[in-house]
This record gives sequence, C-alpha cells and structure tokens, in this order.
Amino acid sequence: MSESIDIRTLLNRLKTIRDALFEAERKYSPLIQQVQPHYVESARNLVHYLALRTFDLRDIQWQLSSLGLSSIGHSERYTLINLQNILFLLQMLDGKEKEEIQTEGTALSLDHPKSKKRLDQHTVQLFGPERFSGHTRVMVTLPSEAVDDYELILNLVQTGMSVARINCAHDGPEAWRQMIAHLERAKQETGTSCLLYMDLEGPKLRTGALPARISKKGNEKRGYILLRKGDTLHLTSDATIGAPPEFHPTGQLLIPGKIPVSLPGIFDDIQPGDPIWFDDGKIGGIIENGSPERLEVRITSASDEGSRLYAEKGINLPATHLSLPALSDEDIQNLELIARHADMVGYSFVRRPDDVTQLQGELKRLGREDIGIILKIETQETFENLPILLLTAMKSPKVGAMIARGDLAVELGFLRIAEVQEQILWLCEAAHIPTIWATQILENLVKTGLATRAEISDAVLSVRAECAMLNKGPHILEAVKMLVEIDQRMALHQLKKQSALRPLNVAKLFFSPLMDLHDPIN
Repeated sequence: MSESIDIRTLLNRLKTIRDALFEAERKYSPLIQQVQPHYVESARNLVHYLALRTFDLRDIQWQLSSLGLSSIGHSERYTLINLQNILFLLQMLDGKEKEEIQTEGTALSLDHPKSKKRLDQHTVQLFGPERFSGHTRVMVTLPSEAVDDYELILNLVQTGMSVARINCAHDGPEAWRQMIAHLERAKQETGTSCLLYMDLEGPKLRTGALPARISKKGNEKRGYILLRKGDTLHLTSDATIGAPPEFHPTGQLLIPGKIPVSLPGIFDDIQPGDPIWFDDGKIGGIIENGSPERLEVRITSASDEGSRLYAEKGINLPATHLSLPALSDEDIQNLELIARHADMVGYSFVRRPDDVTQLQGELKRLGREDIGIILKIETQETFENLPILLLTAMKSPKVGAMIARGDLAVELGFLRIAEVQEQILWLCEAAHIPTIWATQILENLVKTGLATRAEISDAVLSVRAECAMLNKGPHILEAVKMLVEIDQRMALHQLKKQSALRPLNVAKLFFSPLMDLHDPIN
C-alpha cells in the first residue's frame, strides 16, 4: 500500500499545515498570554487544534494509516507535538538522517503524557479528587424533596454523588440553604467529599399564563392551547392572560389562540421567517408577521392529533440573535448566596465573550474569583462562539463546560446534536477543559426504575466526559449506582476517543485449552 503514496508530497502538505499552526499561534498570542498561567499551554494547544481543523484531513488520515503511522485523529490534547512526530517519521521514511530532521516549535508544547496530566490537573481543580477508579464524576440534580429529606442526600453521597447540583430556576433561597445544610451534614457524617454546583437561571423565555379549564366534573384543570400543523398562534407582549383558539364545528380554526411571553423585549429582535420552538421542541413554527405588540406564528411541527401548549413552557429561537443580557437582575442577586456556598457556578445563556467577562467581574466583586465557572453550551450561538468563550473563561482559575444536550437538540435539530456534542468534547479536550455530559442520562431508569438499551449506550458515551449529570427522579439512587458501575467498566477500555486496549476475556477464551477450535460454536 505504501508504494502508492508519495511521501514527499505528503510531507509538504503536513508542513503547510504545521506552518498554519505557527501562524495561528503568532496571531492569537496576545489572547493566549491573557489566560491564567496554568492555562497558557492549554490555550496555545486549543489555537493549534483550531488551525488544524480548518483543513480537510480525510485523505491525509488514510495515507498515514496506510503507512502504519500514528494518525492525527486522536491528538486533540497535544496537536503540535503529534504533528511533529508524524513529520519526523515521514522524513525518516524519506531517507533523512535523524540529525537532519528539524523539530521546531516543540519546546513549549505538551506531549501525550503531559497533556493527559494537564487535563487531569484541571479536572481535580474543578471537580475534586476521584471517588472511584475511572475518570468520571457523577453530578446529581437535587429535587425539591431534598429540602425536607436529609436521608436522600446522605444516601446520594454514600452511593457515589461527587457533585450536588442546585438549579436556581426552581425552589428559592430558603430551600437552597436547607439543601446546602443537609449536604454539609452528610459530608461531615460520612467523611466524604462532595462539591456543590449551582446553576444561574438566566433570562428564561417561557410562555405566559392561560385561563384554567373546568372539567365535566367541575374540577379546575390547567389550561392549554391546542395547536395543529398549519394553525396560527399569536404571541403577545402584554401581561394579560392568553386565550385558547376557537374552532368551527367542522374543525376549521376561526380565532387563533394567543399567549403572552415572559420576555416581550425579544419582539424587537425577531424577524419574519425565524423558526420558533416550544416545550423542548415538541411544537415548532415559523414567525410570519411581527409588531411590538404581537407575533404571528404558523405551526409547522405538531402531533397528528394536535399538540397542547401549556403555560410556563420554554421557547427557543435558534436563528434569532437575542439582545437579552446573559445575567438577569435576579441572577446577580442570587450570586451572593452562590458565592458564599458553591464550588462551581453554572452560567446559563452565556453566548458572547462579554457575557463571560461580566460574570468574572461580579465574582471579583464578591471576592470569589476562585469559584469554578461552568459554561453551559445550550444555544447555537454559544456553540459557534465556544473557542473564544473558552479562551475568555480561562482568565479565571477554574473552568468547565456543560454539554446541555436538551436545549442544544432543540436549537440545532436532533440530526445535528450527535455531531455537535462530539465537537464540543474535542474542543474542550484540546483546551484541557473538563466537560459535563448532561440531559436525560439514564432518564427512564431514574423515572421508572427500568433502563432502556438505548440509554445504557448513551450512558457509556457519557463517561468519556469528566462529569456526567443525572436529573432528579424517584429511582435516582439506582441510576447513580449503575452510572458508577458503567464508569468503572468503561475506564478499563477507553479514555476519551482512545481505546485503552486492556486484554479481552473473549480473546483469551478463544486461545484457552478448554476451547475446541475444531468444534464450531452453535
């Protein structure tokens, strides 16, 4: 196979790529030098990796594999050194003596073992030391019941919860304080470390109030708007209660339903043709007309029998550049409590570098520059700006990223979420930034006590991240136990994208004296 490969041409192509890495480093050197000292090598490597991935490497990968050389497909953490190693080997194959081969630019770059150590160091700084063999911490979202149920938190800590999550979009300061007190008590009684992560709510865009319905038995029930494909829905900027649609007896829509929104300021940002999604993507539409008082939405995605839209359901506008602030006044107020108690703060709705700088300024004001900042990647704009967001966040001492797959799937579409979550893992690994794999891990097990085959496969993928987040549910303890066991098993086989290649029992069995190779297995 190697005879068909022009090594000299391959060398020149790779040198061109290496020159692009050096040029990117020179161009972005001021930005690299602004990060914390322990992130400088990581920032440099991220810039190298980004420059590398501007090239189409598919043919190069094939040629390197054909030559039996280490390819560039698993070099996120040590991009330049890996490229230099490949060049060195190719030049040896081209007949050059070892003394003739140049290895410029490697003095300041991390190699494979050092890059792994750097990622491990950043992970321990952010998430604390490992509780179990393997590399994945388990984060659990505390339910409202944890306010009055100390035993629940105690059992979670004993079972394997490494990070407790309080979602500041729910409950309130008094409930959060009680959860925190239970967590501190459990840590003292067990002698076990468990860090506290608190999510800022951010400016949540939701549907407003609807009138209640009266059932046939006279009971009051939640109101809703029934939406079918082709129907029109009016979104209003006033604070009045919405109204359900009115239909002709034949089923024809006579008067569209209307519903207010929680943040009417978005009306100035929306343009006709913008897509809109409701309730985690269950209902979709297109903005057709707009004014400061009302938006007309044509429903394009709903169930065949019609979908119900209730109050307090999330709204996503994936193609709209919203001018909303990342930190609301309530977020800034809640930061005071978070700064007193939390080890990490989750930054919802972060989209631009200025958003990161604002949070860093608030934390400095509160004397908590040391707190871990978790960038929640939940919008298309956040994903597209992820490299500069990481470099800006690395001006703080501890940084992580959460792959918020639920919101991302709505923003990007379900077909793209698989590739995007992989790209986020690659970019964060290149920056030696630990990640949190979030949304619906073992969701069926948590809610019903029975896991599906599909979610077990998803859980296996989740333990490639440095932390995996489980949501609340009646069977959360079983889910924590299962995730810990999955992590312990998979840590023997894989680190990130790389196979660990531990001995396989199935291979040993094949060569066992007990195996009769002449007797085919039925």
